[in-house]
Amino acid sequence: MITKETIIKKSKELLDEVIAHRRHLHAHPEISQNEKETRAYICSVLESYNISYKLFKNHYGVLADIKAKNASKKVVALRADTDALPIKELNDVPYKSKYEGIMHACGHDAHSASLLGVAKILNDLRDNFEGTVRLLFQPSEEKYPGGALLMLNDGVLKNPDVNVIFAQHVLPTLETGKVGVKSGYAMASTDEVFITVKGKGGHGATPELNIDPVVIGAQIIVQLQQIVSRKAPPQIPTVLSFGRFIADGKTNIIPDTAHLEGTVRTFNEEWRLQIHTLINKICTTTAEAMGAHCEVRIDKGYPFLINNDLLTDRFKEYATAYLGKDNVSDIDLRMTAEDFAYYSQVIPSCFYRLGIRNAEKGIVSNIHSATFDIDEKALETGVGLMCWVALKELE
Repeated sequence: MITKETIIKKSKELLDEVIAHRRHLHAHPEISQNEKETRAYICSVLESYNISYKLFKNHYGVLADIKAKNASKKVVALRADTDALPIKELNDVPYKSKYEGIMHACGHDAHSASLLGVAKILNDLRDNFEGTVRLLFQPSEEKYPGGALLMLNDGVLKNPDVNVIFAQHVLPTLETGKVGVKSGYAMASTDEVFITVKGKGGHGATPELNIDPVVIGAQIIVQLQQIVSRKAPPQIPTVLSFGRFIADGKTNIIPDTAHLEGTVRTFNEEWRLQIHTLINKICTTTAEAMGAHCEVRIDKGYPFLINNDLLTDRFKEYATAYLGKDNVSDIDLRMTAEDFAYYSQVIPSCFYRLGIRNAEKGIVSNIHSATFDIDEKALETGVGLMCWVALKELE
């Protein structure tokens, strides 16, 4: 029996090494579907730990199994994502991104470094527990179709069959040393909406001679908001937002076309498809009523993420035993999206949040921002808790 004290001790002793992994990955970020050097670094670390691994032909994922006694008894998978974002880092730190316009602004460097720490500890302890821990270093979480789907298609939950899967993700609103989790529906599906309004441009002083795509585009946005306010079932959270409206005219020039781009997110597959139909209908009829033509394209993205109720209850028990009741919280449903959702549609899954906030150190920036960073002390919690959860679940 491996005690909590053993895991706490090993996580503390390994912290500097895990921080070094995280800083290397942070300084050498690679965007989705380009994680070649990131994969090479992960493999080199696994080799130094005498852990064998498997690579794949069509993506930069890595799979490694920690096989203990009775390896086929039960298989628990742990997943970390590896890709960065196309953001120019503004932090002035020794480990600042060396690549212009690319940075780890979502904590994937911390996720991967934590999982490397987990690999080291569990491999060292493999004679003291039963079952298999499967480590999934997954690329391309930030870009559709998502690395999770690619890895699933490569059978990462098979041979032997994985029983459950866990993943952790940093949360800047949660203090270091704490974790949070949401049972059931946890994160939304996400689809991207692209609308082109084709009118008739001309002089701004003669609007009667034009078919103004700017005004029509504005009307479409207003009309589409009624999908959420008047059509969405109240029990199903739904968001429809537009972040891009391009009508490249001038102060006195009405353009021929206007382009709108947005996102739609929800938690029900039937309603999700109904939204697509409503968007097409509203866009088309609104444009036609004003003499214009409208083209709509909706790119279907990740499904919603659902945390298995029983597995999440067990996770909370494990986390409470490891961190204490005051450091484990229930968090709210989020309308953000994650390709871990693909795993959650296949096997019992638990996606939980790791606190990395430290106001005294100035670590307060949100993910996907140019000043995002983590309190590296959180890596000790990230490594230790994930080891503990895997071991308890194997029991």
